[in-house]
Amino acid sequence: MNRLLKSLVLLVSLTLSGVLFAGEVQHQSFHSKTLNRDYVYNIYLPDGYQTSGMRYPVFYLLHGNLGTENSWVSNGNIAETADALIAAGKIPAQLIVVPADPKFWWADGTEEKSLTAFIQDLVPQVEQQFRTLTQREGRAIGGYSAGGFGTVNIALQYPEMFAAAAALSPAVYVPVPPSDSSAVKQDTFLTNGEFDPALWESMNWVSFIDDYKASGIVVPFYINTGDHDRYDIALHATVFYMALRKFQPEFAELRIFDGDHNFDAWGKTVGNAMEYMSRFLSAPE
Repeated sequence: MNRLLKSLVLLVSLTLSGVLFAGEVQHQSFHSKTLNRDYVYNIYLPDGYQTSGMRYPVFYLLHGNLGTENSWVSNGNIAETADALIAAGKIPAQLIVVPADPKFWWADGTEEKSLTAFIQDLVPQVEQQFRTLTQREGRAIGGYSAGGFGTVNIALQYPEMFAAAAALSPAVYVPVPPSDSSAVKQDTFLTNGEFDPALWESMNWVSFIDDYKASGIVVPFYINTGDHDRYDIALHATVFYMALRKFQPEFAELRIFDGDHNFDAWGKTVGNAMEYMSRFLSAPE
């Protein structure tokens, strides 16, 4: 199926589901040198992008376990949310990139270097192909669950690249994930077929927070989670929030709401996260 046909199928499916929006969602792919395969993603282009000639900020939005590039578009109604917020003047017009990570955890495992591919392949490709703002104030990053894990760890390791971050129900378990988490079966965190706590810790925020603080660069964080989260992420999100709050009290926000670990929670709260991050993003130029 070629790119145009994929885009038409996506548009028809969204229309039939009752999701209508002024912005445009395109399905894209390119060859990733890091992964040695095609890297696929969806991109939301705000109303007017095609004719404005302007450059826009970009919000990189990550999915969680078993997700795809369609998760935020089909289940999270991200295009509809962005349209409404832009029309109301609550956020600047922006591009939203929803990439796909087949390994789901946005980390550099032994089989695939998902984090490296995101930084070294995806971001440069988007900035080459689309009219974007390429300074730090032109980028934000966010995601849910495993995508929240990726958001936290990417932002802490590359604070010079992102003006703000939003971790929704982030799977930032300390010291280890619960036994029913997909992380304990994900080969990214396995050694000789068994979950490796040391490997998990090496890829989690506790291993990056000191270098992040030493960098002198502050990434404002919006963190939220449901109080009935089935993985007890309210606890782990609060631990991460408190570590940030001691260092950057004016640039860390925590919201605990009535909800579980699902798109009913993420789709309804991503707009709040986008409003928070808009305080630190540049307007289109």
